[in-house]
Amino acid sequence: MPEGIEVEYYKQTALQALNRKIKSIEIIDHKYLERACSPAELRDLLIGNCFIKAERKGKLLVLSISNNYKLGLRFGMTGRLLVDGSSAIKVLEYSSSSDNPKWDRFYIKFQDGGALSIRDPRRLGAVQINPNLATLGIDLYEITALSLSEVLNHSARPIKARLMDQSKIAGLGNLLTDEILWRSSIDPRRQSNGLSRNDKRRLFRHTTQTISELTDLGGSHMGNLQNHRVPEGLCPKDGVPLIRYNIGGRTTYSCPKHQK
Repeated sequence: MPEGIEVEYYKQTALQALNRKIKSIEIIDHKYLERACSPAELRDLLIGNCFIKAERKGKLLVLSISNNYKLGLRFGMTGRLLVDGSSAIKVLEYSSSSDNPKWDRFYIKFQDGGALSIRDPRRLGAVQINPNLATLGIDLYEITALSLSEVLNHSARPIKARLMDQSKIAGLGNLLTDEILWRSSIDPRRQSNGLSRNDKRRLFRHTTQTISELTDLGGSHMGNLQNHRVPEGLCPKDGVPLIRYNIGGRTTYSCPKHQK
């Protein structure tokens, strides 16, 4: 969290920040800059200009600046975008339920008195100048049956790890991937290139349906499996205990009965 769905909501929030002159940068967490530039360089880049376009690729939000530069915003595990103190996502799964301004890591003040900020308890997000979108794979909202098949055919990695590889598919995270594979009746540990044609058809159908449904519901945490992703949780389909393990360093839940 946040995954591509949440950042799509952030993009809609960011539209409220367009064409507003930037007066100052009140807060810059040095960890957020990732050596992309110095705080002074970032201030020179932004102050006096405005954002003119908001785009998203996977989990990356890109704001075009009136001086022809682009600002990339990443949100890590717990970052939320706020414009004028409000965010489309009120609480992130696995983040604090508090909403403390001391967690503001990047805070821009506009000439009209409003502001844009990233509030991130764990400080895992980043600010980038002219981010390289070519490093990202196909966006989660643009997946086709062909593109998904190509991603799967060329790897023997566990299918969950392959789906979460942002260089292949941009925007799928831990919660979405577990939900998709649970709905598709596919074990997350299966080799990507070992799926049958019917497996891939079923996976594509559930991938697109799940992304669409959870976008409408408000986030990647709104899946049927989500409330059962706990120790001793039961599969909401079969009622059997879910199994818990790690794939690619991410906690994974699956049903031993229907996910094969």
